Amino acid sequence: MDDGTPIQRDNDRYHRSREYFNDCSRHLAGGVSSNFRMGAKPVPLFFERGHGSHLYSVDGVSYLDYALGMGPVILGHAPGGVIEAVQDSLLKGQLYAGQHEAELRLARLVTSLVACAERVRFGCSGSEAVQIALRLARAHTSRSKIVKFEGHYHGWFDNICVSVHPEPERFGDVHRPCTTPESEGQDPSAYAGTLVLPWNDIAAIEQTLSICGGEIAGIIMEPILCNTGVITPKPGYLERVRELCTEQGIVLIFDEVITGFRVALNGAQGLLGVTPDLAIFAKAMAGGFPISCLAGRAALMDLIGKGLVMHGGTYNSNVVSVVAAIATLEQLKNEDGAAYDQMNRLGRNLMDGLQRIADELDAGLVVQGLGSVFHTYFGSEQPPVDYRTYCATDRTRLSQFVDALLDCGVRITTRGTWFLSTAHTKADVEETLAAARKAMLALPKSDDRHTGRPTIAGEISR
Repeated sequence: MDDGTPIQRDNDRYHRSREYFNDCSRHLAGGVSSNFRMGAKPVPLFFERGHGSHLYSVDGVSYLDYALGMGPVILGHAPGGVIEAVQDSLLKGQLYAGQHEAELRLARLVTSLVACAERVRFGCSGSEAVQIALRLARAHTSRSKIVKFEGHYHGWFDNICVSVHPEPERFGDVHRPCTTPESEGQDPSAYAGTLVLPWNDIAAIEQTLSICGGEIAGIIMEPILCNTGVITPKPGYLERVRELCTEQGIVLIFDEVITGFRVALNGAQGLLGVTPDLAIFAKAMAGGFPISCLAGRAALMDLIGKGLVMHGGTYNSNVVSVVAAIATLEQLKNEDGAAYDQMNRLGRNLMDGLQRIADELDAGLVVQGLGSVFHTYFGSEQPPVDYRTYCATDRTRLSQFVDALLDCGVRITTRGTWFLSTAHTKADVEETLAAARKAMLALPKSDDRHTGRPTIAGEISR
């Protein structure tokens, strides 16, 4: 709460997390199990439990949580209905290497909710679901090239993990960005057929398709760019991409790993009114349990069903994750999706409150996004519209704000993305706004600011 006292970073506040991390570093590579969790300041936190809208660290500190497992925890931590459904399933076994009734129930539920979902297949992670989508696009079209966009993340596999967050010196031409690998060790031949374009620029797509449209199997994008600033598409952009794909026989793929079942019960495609050929769902689908889903038109999906396109996985449709997904979606569906009204109302109040405080303090903060997921920026009068305008914001100041919030007991993602859950309350929002005021007051004066590239951490992990 804002009691008028300045923030004092007490390093002892994180002493047990630091001890755990030092010990883990002797056994786990980097002390963590995902590179997206590396580099957290002051140290990667260790948690002992979560409940509702709060996380509790091993240091004995309670945090209002807007990271929410980097998006999946849409019903809050340890939601009663989901946990009970999973507990009831455990005595029935966890993995059959065969089909079960809950798998059918979930398939029926997803196909009833999602516009493009004439058929579905279930997996365990968004990264792997992207791979089967790309394979289907190539098989369906007998073409090899894939178009992706700067700043969009579609998993960590070699063929698609390019130009996600490149350094400015590796951008390339604004109309034809470089295809830049995100990691050492990536096989250049794997991404040789991946073309990178700027997003929200319809002219760039039209020009590319006029040159090599007959070689392109699929265009994949986040319909709302949640991995880079929660940027929404310009009016008419998605509609025109849909038209171009239909005209040229290209498979349109929406990566809804974040937006699916978070921005609306029928996903971003339902919210925005544009239906892709294929879509990938994951994070919010099972309320924190690991699952992914590829949904799409029967003409494509039946290539899997006929055995022409290979898709497998030992843990696909495991009982626990499927039961958790059913329980999560049923809760979100209840009372005509009232959960979304609640999240969006609270989220919009939080967004408006943050902007109001920032304007009052002349903090230079800009808030952009939707009630259930939004982003905070510094150093830009207008919200970014693509990756390059996102890079022009003051990300060092954002990092300072994230750290100050953490010291005030509010945890958001390290890149400045906020997720809402149905467990958040009006009181949580009021407490958060008081903490945000204190955090903004703790920021260095404007003449002490320094711009630079931030550490991109766990919010894009899959």
